[in-house]
This record gives sequence, C-alpha cells and structure tokens, in this order.
Amino acid sequence: MPDPTYKYGERDVPDMSRRELVPGQGRIAGYLAVLLGGMSVAGVLCFRYPTIFTTAELRATYDVGMIRVLLWVCIWGALGFGMFNLARWMHRRKAAAGVALSLAALALGGASVEAGAVAPTKMSIGLDFLLISVLSSGALYVVLEKLFPRYPGQVILRPGWRLDAGYFVVNHLLIGLFLFVGNSFAPAAFGWAVNARFQTFLQALPLPAQVLIVLMAADFVQYWVHRAYHEVPVLWKLHAVHHSAEHLDWLAGSRTHLVQVLIDRSLVMVPLYLLGPDKAALDAYVVIAAIQAVGVHANLSWGFGPLKYLLVTPQFHHWHHSSDRPAIDTNYAVHLPLWDALFGTYHMPDAHWPIAYGTVKPIPRTMAGQFIYPFVPESEPTAPS
Repeated sequence: MPDPTYKYGERDVPDMSRRELVPGQGRIAGYLAVLLGGMSVAGVLCFRYPTIFTTAELRATYDVGMIRVLLWVCIWGALGFGMFNLARWMHRRKAAAGVALSLAALALGGASVEAGAVAPTKMSIGLDFLLISVLSSGALYVVLEKLFPRYPGQVILRPGWRLDAGYFVVNHLLIGLFLFVGNSFAPAAFGWAVNARFQTFLQALPLPAQVLIVLMAADFVQYWVHRAYHEVPVLWKLHAVHHSAEHLDWLAGSRTHLVQVLIDRSLVMVPLYLLGPDKAALDAYVVIAAIQAVGVHANLSWGFGPLKYLLVTPQFHHWHHSSDRPAIDTNYAVHLPLWDALFGTYHMPDAHWPIAYGTVKPIPRTMAGQFIYPFVPESEPTAPS
C-alpha cells in the first residue's frame, strides 16, 4: 500500500539523446552488422558441434529448415549492413567486424553446413538458448519498449546496457551448468521426501490446476529466498548485483550474480521435484517463468488492469527495484503478489512508479568487480539497500 507520509513523484530520466539510435547515422546498421554476424557464427557452430553448443531440451523442438533460413538471413544481413556502412565510410569498425563475422560463418559452412553427430553429455554450452532468447525476447521487447515505454526518454543503449548484455550472454551460455546443478540438488537433498501417491494425485488434476499449484509452490519458495537476500547481510551482497541497475528494461533482469543464479535454480527445483507435475504442466510453468523474468523488468507503461493484483507485473517489480524509501525491502514475489500481501511486504501505489532505481550504496560497475564484490570484506557491516 502507499505510504501516506511519503511524497511520490515522477522519475527524472537523464538526457540520453546522444545515445539514441537515429536512422541515417550508420549506428543502427553498424550494431546490426555485429549482432547478426555474431549470431551467424554462433548458429553455424551449433550445427557443426551440437553436443558442445546445444541443449538436449531444445534440440527436440527445432525446425531445422526454419533454422537454416534464419541463419541465411543473419549471414547475408550482417554482410549487407556491414558493406552498406563501409561504402558510406560510417562506423567502420562495427561494419568491418560484421563483415568479418559473416565471412567466417560462410567459411565454416554457412546456412548449408552439415549437422554434426550428437553424443550423450551431462552438460553443454547453451549457445542455442542464447540465440533463441535474442531472436524471441530480445527482438520482441525492444519493439514493445519503443512503442509503449514507461519512460520515453530512456533509450535502447541506456547507461549500463553493455554490462547487462554481458550478463545476458554469460547466464544464457551457462544454462547447462544451472540445469545440471538444479536437477542434481533436489533429488540429492530431498529424495527422501518424494511421495508417489501425492504425485499421482497431482498429475490426475486438470492442467490449469497443476500449473496454478506449481506456480504457487515455486513462488512461495522464491518469496522466502528472495526475502532472505534482503534481510541477511551476507546474502544481500550477492543480490545487490541485481539491484545495482539504475535503469530498468528487458535486459536489466539478466544482471544477476552467478552464485545467486545457482542458488535460485537449485532451490526452485525443490517444489517442482516434490510435486512431480506432468510434463505439460512443467513446460507451461517454464514458459510463464521465462516471460515474467524478462517482462517484469521491461520499460513498459502497461498497467494490466485488475491482473496486476493477481500476477507480478512491471509496475509491481519496478517498485521492488526502487530506492525510494517506502519501497525498500518490498515486493519479493516472482509470480504472484499473494505472498507479499499475506506476509506484509506488498507495496503498490497504483498511481505512481518509482522515482529512482539502484542500490542506496553504490557497488562496482564491471562484471569482474561485481563477481568478487560479495566476497570482499568491508570495514562496516553491509545492510540491505
């Protein structure tokens, strides 16, 4: 609920006009050349070395013909945008990099590259997961945030975007590690608690009921884990990395310390493992969780009407990231605001959004600095900010 003693206001977004991608200046073509060129090389590597660079869960869903078409588009798109800029003598470094990457992809086999054999493996690099995320959530939210921005003055290349893009890449590439650790932890620690009769009962329920139960159970665990990050000083230093983003958009949600990701993935697997829902319910949960994880950080103005009282939305989660006094240590839920309402941590002033984001106490602004930050002793005790 709103704090009647606090003066809510409008966020003053700093001037980012120099960072704006303006058509005709060559920056858009330059960035697209590098992005598409990098995706081209990555796509060819996924075809040539699927055991190393692709995840078994995703391989079963591929439409290989469509993937080859997309790969062809990326290769020639990178080459075209790069040559366009080189011909105009604009942003030559990005253009040259895009051309070089597209030529490298062609040299490795291009869109007609033969698929390599798949060998059994417990862990792989999620290069395919990264590419799918860029093509789906990345492309979608960039468009939505330009069409329906909460903060119109916040540009795509806002301050800190390179750091968040680095986290986006690393956390997607390590998906194999996260799945391996999460899938190993739950059976090892809670195998004794599995009840086959209960799991059979749950699997007999209608799919929507299974999904709702899974959502509530997973969110209950995540609520208390999330709350612990804020209330236990040593854990806060891990979580402060995520809260250090001062401008929220779809990419900012990726800024999460590797150790926190391992903890989160391991603990959220416990209720899923114990409940034992059928595959369709589990797949539905994974899709919902993926959409919310990105969407709640997005720079979107959508209010979602009455749904915002039932589901975690951008406004709800933006308040969690706010450094405004009444919002600190609130809105811990990941999927359902229910748990915050029950346990007294709900904060949603309907007519307002945060004035400021980030931690009250600044932390390092590089990935390496943020990785070691939680493990470096401080002269004074750390408190959640």
